[in-house]
Amino acid sequence: MLEKDNTGLIVVDVQGELARLVHDSEALISNCMKLIKGAQVLGLPVIVLEQNSQKLGSTVEEIVALIDDLKPIEKWAFNGCESANLVEVVKAHNLDTWLVCGIEAHICVYQTAIGLAGLGYNVELVSDCVSSRTLENKHLGITRIKESGVAVTGLEMSLYELVGDCRASEFKSILDLIR
Repeated sequence: MLEKDNTGLIVVDVQGELARLVHDSEALISNCMKLIKGAQVLGLPVIVLEQNSQKLGSTVEEIVALIDDLKPIEKWAFNGCESANLVEVVKAHNLDTWLVCGIEAHICVYQTAIGLAGLGYNVELVSDCVSSRTLENKHLGITRIKESGVAVTGLEMSLYELVGDCRASEFKSILDLIR
């Protein structure tokens, strides 16, 4: 079970034109925004990655508006864990579990999730907060992640698991996000 005191969120490469070209891009961006807002309500750290932003562009405006004080971590390797900056930031948070969302499911999300698991973290892929240019590649990414032993969750499932109790002070805010 996810615990808010032990969990963070990594947003992988929701940037540039690619974010608008992936399968069901509007739903992806909307769901990622809900997940980020939920993480903020729950006090979870949020880390944003950008793949070669000079070529692919910056994180989409909708997400930047939510995290305007947070500087994305630039990366060039598809596996974000190949970036010493990401590994340093992840270790500094001293958490056991990381939720992962973003694009593309079968490339950077897959490799980063596997990389985090390889570093000993519990990783949960938020399946309705990932996409790829084709639905087939999204499904392939999710399948390979599951086969590699990484857990798969959903937006609602993860947020309600983190809240844990309808009496929690964050419950109403999370409920408003989900509705």
